[in-house]
Amino acid sequence: MADVTGEDRRSANGVVARFWEGRWHLLAGLAAVLVVYDFGGAAWALPLALVLVLAAAFVPTMRPQRVAEKARVVEAEGLQRLSGEYLAAAVADPLIIFDGATTVVHANAAAFAAFGGMAPGLSLPLKFRAPEMQALLDSVVSGKVASDAVDYVEKLPVERVYRVSASSVGHGTELYVLVFKDQSETRRIDRMRADFIANASHELRTPLASIAGFIETLRGPARNDPAAREQFLQIMQNQTSRMARLIDDLLSLSRLEMKAYLKPGARVDLRQTLESVIDSLAPLARDGGLVVERDFVEGALDVPGDRDELFQVFENLLENACKYGQSGGRVLVTVARSTAGPEPTVDVTIRDFGPGIAEEHIPRITERFYRVDVETSRAQKGTGLGLSIVKHILTRHHARISIRSEIGKGAAFTVHLPAN
Repeated sequence: MADVTGEDRRSANGVVARFWEGRWHLLAGLAAVLVVYDFGGAAWALPLALVLVLAAAFVPTMRPQRVAEKARVVEAEGLQRLSGEYLAAAVADPLIIFDGATTVVHANAAAFAAFGGMAPGLSLPLKFRAPEMQALLDSVVSGKVASDAVDYVEKLPVERVYRVSASSVGHGTELYVLVFKDQSETRRIDRMRADFIANASHELRTPLASIAGFIETLRGPARNDPAAREQFLQIMQNQTSRMARLIDDLLSLSRLEMKAYLKPGARVDLRQTLESVIDSLAPLARDGGLVVERDFVEGALDVPGDRDELFQVFENLLENACKYGQSGGRVLVTVARSTAGPEPTVDVTIRDFGPGIAEEHIPRITERFYRVDVETSRAQKGTGLGLSIVKHILTRHHARISIRSEIGKGAAFTVHLPAN
């Protein structure tokens, strides 16, 4: 038997009521015709008119009542078929049903996955020893409150933050329910947002403080010192350039996040793009005493993407290699085709032979404002956002980046672009 919702019942009742209201008018009209025309004085006309009037008076009130009663029976039968186990299984969040002794009566699959063994009869105060969970269980079981909620942190195997709500089930059942709403991702995003604002504020405050200090000096002790004035103005210009680079990178990140799911629709000549990047950074490489070497596979190297964004990716990676790998004397740019993954890719590797990156830094190196060496990065006019921009662009291109490095042997950044 199909389930009947409240909306369905109301709709059905409305249709039936309108139908029988129309039937009432029809019956009343027929009765009037019989009475007025009397059909030649037929003996059966008047009794039939009376029957029609009585039918019009009683039938409309009886039929909708029977429909409503039938709907109530359907609803009752449908609810009887539902059990607490089925309802708990339909909930995606961890859900635990427990009794007045705070022992587990039933736990759904999500609860087993999140907290391990949750067999019936398990004591919840022994399973969840945090003070806030003990207080939540006590307040609900004791009847002080009908429902309550607390924040709970599960430490192992990984840290998870839950919003836990507890409430009684029905009236007189002496059963209660715990529902765990995972807040870990929300908390992580909030923490990232707070860290981002703090880092951006710090990065802007430092050059602003420097500029303010030099302005004060130029208006005071160095007012009539041409040499000091020239030196301070040069430093101030460098600091304003640093702020401008930071703002440009922040705007780039913002634009990329706004179109993160907009797939590029053009095709890019990767060979020509890489040649343009190498040519544009030739002065930087030359000033650092570096030689940029090429090792490109033969044939066409067209890939789907946005040329300006891919240019920004390779420019950023090659610029980092030139800045931080100067001691190696050379940078190698390699392009190769790969069929190692589920789909063919074109892999672009930019490798330097400098000091390399310690292994513990590699997983976090694409985070915003993360720096392996803060002083070296600032000395090289880095904003700490370059690799984060690279990651966002590659995500939009359904591509990825892999990083290999060994201390003393340089670092290699490989961009894996889909070939099709």
